[in-house]
Amino acid sequence: MTSRSSRTTARTSSEGRAVARTQTLLKGTAGAGTVRKTVLPGGLRVVTETLPSVRSVTFGIWAHVGSRDETPSLNGATHYLEHLLFKGTRKRSALDISAAIDEVGGEMNAFTAKEYTCYYARVLDTDLPLAIDVVCDMLTGSLIEPEDVEAERGVILEEIAMTEDDPGDCVHDLFAHTMLGDTPLGRPVLGSVDTVNALTPERIRRFYKKHYDPTRLVVAAAGNVDHAKVVRMVRAAFEKAGALDRTDATPTAPRDGSRRIRTAGRVELLNRKSEQAHVILGVPGLARTDERRWAMGVLNTALGGGMSSRLFQEVREKRGLAYSVYSYTSGYADCGLFGVYAGCRPSQVDDVLKICRDQLDQVASEGLTDDEIRRAIGQLRGSTVLGLEDTGALMNRIGKSELCWGAQMSVDDMLARIAAVTPDEVRELARDVLGQRPSLSVIGPLKDRQAQRLQDAVA
Repeated sequence: MTSRSSRTTARTSSEGRAVARTQTLLKGTAGAGTVRKTVLPGGLRVVTETLPSVRSVTFGIWAHVGSRDETPSLNGATHYLEHLLFKGTRKRSALDISAAIDEVGGEMNAFTAKEYTCYYARVLDTDLPLAIDVVCDMLTGSLIEPEDVEAERGVILEEIAMTEDDPGDCVHDLFAHTMLGDTPLGRPVLGSVDTVNALTPERIRRFYKKHYDPTRLVVAAAGNVDHAKVVRMVRAAFEKAGALDRTDATPTAPRDGSRRIRTAGRVELLNRKSEQAHVILGVPGLARTDERRWAMGVLNTALGGGMSSRLFQEVREKRGLAYSVYSYTSGYADCGLFGVYAGCRPSQVDDVLKICRDQLDQVASEGLTDDEIRRAIGQLRGSTVLGLEDTGALMNRIGKSELCWGAQMSVDDMLARIAAVTPDEVRELARDVLGQRPSLSVIGPLKDRQAQRLQDAVA
């Protein structure tokens, strides 16, 4: 990703030592805000996007830790910790945390992914100081008491059970395992019943201290905000907690690596009673830093990203074989996945799988038409803008961009990169990606003979 730095300022202490560095990364244009970044002593990064025309603010803190940072015995620790940071600090009880945001009509939540965790609150602009105080307090002052660990263990086990009761959700975890095996990226974010039951308060505390260092955090705020005021409030909150004591630290570099997924023809079937069978047919995709990701977005949109896409038309509109059918991409720092999902009656699995396989093969060998590519570019450009119409989405964009790429890209630049994708680039990428031998994950009530046919389908 690219960034445009128009101004950098450094404040100094009375001894002349630099204590903060501030940059204007993107100048505000029509419909877009000004993005600024400050790096505080200790390496904490603060990024804001200022939109004076709105009355809300979303404030979040991103941690550069996800389930891929866990050892096998720690699987689920990142998500467990996400829950525990809401359970109380030296300053607030769990009730105090939730009541403070509820009292001003705000929203507060968090999410854990494979490579990062985010905690956020959305409030009126006048209540931003409260949101900063509460979220910073959670991130720096969590107690992680043994009784809270035990109480939340039951909640997380119920969340795992809920996921397992939803095969349409569970099949995505199965597909990750099919493609990536028993690796950190291949294991579920929630962990398993066994690993969650084995996690102790002490192990979670060690994990917390290791991964929630200021050098691994990014603070992001979007909406009607003043960058300098946000920086002052965040700095005061972290200094009060003694979290900025490391003056020689530098921010953690974005993830990098060279992992390649070499699976081909792997099949994992989970026989489970359900009204539908859930199918994902997929191949290795692109890392999120791959320059071909813009062409990948166009290819994904044309193949399975909307009602006019190939898969939707062939599987649902023409034949009525499925209600939900789509394609998707998952990009990580060093690898990626491309998958086609369909949910259908068990008796229709063979037909649905054949159509999906035929479409992947056809697009790989013949490519998409110019009209399909033009339509996909227009759809992708429109959805990109419409997806950034609230402060929560903007906070996600600037926070994730800083954490994962270490840079910002304006909406205009993103739209230009999408518009610049050529039919030849999409066709070449289709040959490279879709031409690979696929792997298959299925959850549903499968008979032995049918299971063998599915095995043969990707042979």
